[in-house]
Amino acid sequence: MYKKTLELPLSFFSEKRKGDVISRISGDVYEVQTSFLSILELIVKEPLTIVFTIVAMFTISTKLTIFVFVFIPISGYIISIIGKQLKKKSTRAQEEQGVFLSTVEETLGGLKVVKGYNAEKYFNNVFQKSTSRFFNLSNNIGNRQNLASPVSEFMGITVIAVLLWYGGNMVLIDKTLEGAAFIAYMGLAYNILTPAKAISKASYSIKRGNAAAERVMEILEQENTITDIPNAVEKESFEEHIDIKNINFRYEEENVLKNFSLEVQKGQTVALVGQSGSGKSTIANLLTRFYDVQEGEIKIDDTNIKDLKLNSLRGLMGLVTQDSILFNDTIKNNILLGKQDATDEEIITALKIANAYEFVKDLPNGINTNVGDSGNKLSGGQKQRLSIARAVLKNPPIMILDEATSALDTESERLVQVALENMMQNRTSIVIAHRLSTIQKADKIVVMQKGEIVEQGNHDELLARNGVYKKLVMMQSFE
Repeated sequence: MYKKTLELPLSFFSEKRKGDVISRISGDVYEVQTSFLSILELIVKEPLTIVFTIVAMFTISTKLTIFVFVFIPISGYIISIIGKQLKKKSTRAQEEQGVFLSTVEETLGGLKVVKGYNAEKYFNNVFQKSTSRFFNLSNNIGNRQNLASPVSEFMGITVIAVLLWYGGNMVLIDKTLEGAAFIAYMGLAYNILTPAKAISKASYSIKRGNAAAERVMEILEQENTITDIPNAVEKESFEEHIDIKNINFRYEEENVLKNFSLEVQKGQTVALVGQSGSGKSTIANLLTRFYDVQEGEIKIDDTNIKDLKLNSLRGLMGLVTQDSILFNDTIKNNILLGKQDATDEEIITALKIANAYEFVKDLPNGINTNVGDSGNKLSGGQKQRLSIARAVLKNPPIMILDEATSALDTESERLVQVALENMMQNRTSIVIAHRLSTIQKADKIVVMQKGEIVEQGNHDELLARNGVYKKLVMMQSFE
């Protein structure tokens, strides 16, 4: 399940709650384990007991055995009515578990906002409502499971009582059966009841397990749309240019990019600017194949990126995003994601280029300092410089910087800016920018509006044009 979760495209998780996926990986997998494994023994042992007993019963009296078989389906039907409801309730309980795990995950992630807005009561209410729904559903399931035992006991006793009456008639009135044989027969009939009850109880377990298994299979059978084609090409280096041709792309209904074309030569720094929602970050998502284009194509050195192995495509690229994503581990291990066999010296060199070594060397354990959950022990600027160091260590030929300085204060931005300039030397860079300072030195600035290019050129040319770019510069708001 975890491996599949890593392989699925980002689009899958924009529709699913994280908590629901966590619930499936932990709760549902455990439910499948407990429900199905205990049943394996029953499947082999109990039916065999029943088969041998029935053969012995037929040997003693065929008439009496046929009479018993008229009764067994009736009791089976009554038991199945209770079981039917169980699977429905089980699925709902597992979905509810996903909801409250999601609430926990979101609350922990946004604790500052929760506390800052005095919203503890609101979130507590959301959580309590969800858990009380889960509590009621669990009780319902428990009650039905507990009902299984008395119902099957009652049906068993009823079958024995009817047998005593009917068999007693055969022995005492019709004289068609020996008394001793009848007592032996009764013992055998009772012998059937124990495994039959065990099987009816197991069927409840299977119903719960099935509900969990369906939720697990929904993820395991989820088609991954972004995969390598057969005979995909391995590409080790980037030689000439990136060519984006006539792209149309939409996340849902409306096109985010419309007939978008752009060429980036090797060694160039190309900046994409424009207001929020103009489609800048979408280009970063498409270049890295987090999403696939619906129309048009993206080529690297005249090879369509869909024909490249995903690993080798992403190996050519370094990504620094607006949210500096760090993991709860040491600085060293966070940076090693870029190149897992790097030495400490290489890590320190990367930190120096990223302007981060000045604060890392003063930390108590240097590069072995733990950064905390999501890097929360560090400031925004420090986290961003570590993200840059990670990209520097990977040393890819193509750099994609997705609004890498937008979340920073002026001082941090200056340090990060120097780090970015160090990193972009002798490298092809695509910079998605909010702030003018990031892109003044770019070879080409592409101004976007609603998914289309409205202007392109360098800083001075665009200012001279007196168009959209000039307005953005005047407002100083590359939102």
